[in-house]
Amino acid sequence: MFSHGADSAHDVGVSPGGLTVPARFVWPYGGKRVFVSGSFTRWSEHLPLSPVEGCPSVFQAICSLSPGFYEYKFFVDGEWRHDERQPTVTGDYGVVNTLHLTRDINQINSVLSPSTPGSRAMDVDNDFERVVSLTDGVHQEGHQRVSEAYIQISRLRVSEYLSLHTGYDLLPDSGKVIALDINLPVKQSFHILHEQGIPVAPLWDSFRGQFVGLLSPLDFILILRELETHGSNLTEEQLETHTISAWKEAKRQTYGRNDGQWRQHLVHATPYESLRDIALKILQNEISTVPIIYSSSTDGSFPQLLHLASLSGILKCICRYFKNSTGNLPILNQPVCTVPLGSWVPKIGDPNGRPLAMLRPNAPLSSALNMLVQAGVSSIPIVDENDSLLDTYSRSDITALAKDKVYTHVRLDEMTIHQALQLGQDANTPFGFFNGQRCQMCLRSDPLLKVMERLANPGVRRVFIVEAGSKRVEGIISLRDIFKFLLSL
Repeated sequence: MFSHGADSAHDVGVSPGGLTVPARFVWPYGGKRVFVSGSFTRWSEHLPLSPVEGCPSVFQAICSLSPGFYEYKFFVDGEWRHDERQPTVTGDYGVVNTLHLTRDINQINSVLSPSTPGSRAMDVDNDFERVVSLTDGVHQEGHQRVSEAYIQISRLRVSEYLSLHTGYDLLPDSGKVIALDINLPVKQSFHILHEQGIPVAPLWDSFRGQFVGLLSPLDFILILRELETHGSNLTEEQLETHTISAWKEAKRQTYGRNDGQWRQHLVHATPYESLRDIALKILQNEISTVPIIYSSSTDGSFPQLLHLASLSGILKCICRYFKNSTGNLPILNQPVCTVPLGSWVPKIGDPNGRPLAMLRPNAPLSSALNMLVQAGVSSIPIVDENDSLLDTYSRSDITALAKDKVYTHVRLDEMTIHQALQLGQDANTPFGFFNGQRCQMCLRSDPLLKVMERLANPGVRRVFIVEAGSKRVEGIISLRDIFKFLLSL
């Protein structure tokens, strides 16, 4: 059914009563008769668009709608069309455009302001883009926060991709996965991880014939802290014979069986599980790695360890899939400071702002280890007196203490972070040199895609947002931040 009697675009109204805001619909691609229909009319009514004065190929209509999220489509000369330049989503009516309305007074004024005489069709189209993008306020100086519509569209498409792909997509063409027997001495396993250059290893129980857990840098941090605790039952000599199994049991008794961080059962995935489910397992269990294990028998016997799945591996798949078609994920091109994720340095006078956890290079190593454990973060930015980024200390850096058995003759409160970092670097490498993938930086104006690609590199867990020139730390974005945002957790 067609709606008649609206001679002017401003005469159209479909939301009776209640608080409403104007929504502008523009079709800039010509035609003779153009209508719009959508979820706001329950797809049962077609609202006419009128030609814009001076721009005969541009049609528009302004409707009064309640704030909310809408889908719509144009009916042009008897054919259903959608505007490919505006946000789209696949719904019950095929590919449709989307619109998110807020109560923002600036948005209302933008819609109702009269057109500038002599404006071109492209100006009208750009004005519509500003209405559809619907800024939700300022996130960082000079940049407006990305609209909820773009966020929801991106989340839908990422979720759809992750649901359609499985753990098999994470498996490399070749490679090795190192597993440690739970009866190995802690000291020996410490050296193996350092020599192999890997931070995490699955644990194999030959008696039970299954994988039972993971040995991570956090274990070594806790062990070294335990060594320096007065009255500790674990001495340096006992590291020669103290097994991984004994340490795991001691850890459960010390930190409690009910604490999710010290769980008794291995969280794992099968190659048949979707990437979305694997990512959720990592996030919900607050772990960094999930072993992908395959067994051809129904009882799970004779398991094969195929891969160690991580959020960085899943993110790499997302970046690879959407990189060459960012139009399908428009949020990727948005400046990262306009996207509501990560931790940022609070503005002056902000009563709710929490300072970022940062340390100076001359701080004791014990301070870094305590912060890694207590704050539950994977790395800490090391900055100078101006908060300019020099380096980063990560959980995995703890394995450098295995070099020349350094951990047997140093105290954590006497060794500085500078000295600890030098253990894992070449003797001629100056402190603060950003070598390899140790310290990943971006600017707040960089697109979200750039930050995601940095985080998709193996071993990278956090990207530091720095000020151009000074490298002063302005924010931190982690892998977990990205996935919690994309999966709406």
